[in-house]
Amino acid sequence: MPILNKDMLLCISLAARPSNIGTRFHNFLYDELGLNYVYKAFTTDDIEGAITGVRALGIRGCSVSMPFKEAVIPLVDEIEPSAAAIESINTIVNDGGRLIASNTDYEAVAELLERHHVDPALSVLVRGSGGMAKAVVAAFRGAGFDDVTVLARNAEAGEAIASKYGYRAVTEDPAPGHAVIVNVTPLGMAGADAETLSFSEAHVDAARTVFDVVAYPADTPLIRAAQLRGIPVITGADVIALQAARQFERYTGVTPTRDQVERASAFSRQ
Repeated sequence: MPILNKDMLLCISLAARPSNIGTRFHNFLYDELGLNYVYKAFTTDDIEGAITGVRALGIRGCSVSMPFKEAVIPLVDEIEPSAAAIESINTIVNDGGRLIASNTDYEAVAELLERHHVDPALSVLVRGSGGMAKAVVAAFRGAGFDDVTVLARNAEAGEAIASKYGYRAVTEDPAPGHAVIVNVTPLGMAGADAETLSFSEAHVDAARTVFDVVAYPADTPLIRAAQLRGIPVITGADVIALQAARQFERYTGVTPTRDQVERASAFSRQ
């Protein structure tokens, strides 16, 4: 890292529970690429004041996590299509005092579907109804998928997401048979749910692609079950690395190579 100096540009994250993942990812690349930037994670109980500070202090970039992704909408000047599509912001760029917002979660999911050649004609089952589920479902709609089912215990939230994008919602596990299954819940995440399989083995058996947005650990029970069967997977580590790379590019104007992104991602999860 360069010595702190008056010309150094600051990028930050705002989250209810800050982690070191973004901090390590961005600072790793700043160091490797010799950029005069530093990245720091914050939390706040005054999101309006925090965004005012981003503008007033010339903070170059701001990553926004739950529960602030919708609260910042009225606080920015311009909303790009990626954020407008899901009415949720995870990235703010300060362009000379003008705050421009986007959603790189949406962009990452859309790019990964394309990169893994997931056929839009396939049927999809998405488990979850939170903010990230909205990004995932919107990305499937943007990619031309017509047969998507949202599975959510919260009937109201599930119906809201599904109906917004022209899909169906259910509250009970449907019969196995969906070609693409996507977990957008904490099931499989480190902690109490670490050993929980988010879909039944029968659902995994029937799938042609398995997608789990849980980033830590990346090898969730769902991902391991798919890999044992030789089924192609998309992991949460893939999502978080790609969305962070999109943020990095917006903040710095530099596009890291895929190798650099992979190494920064690995470093961030140590």
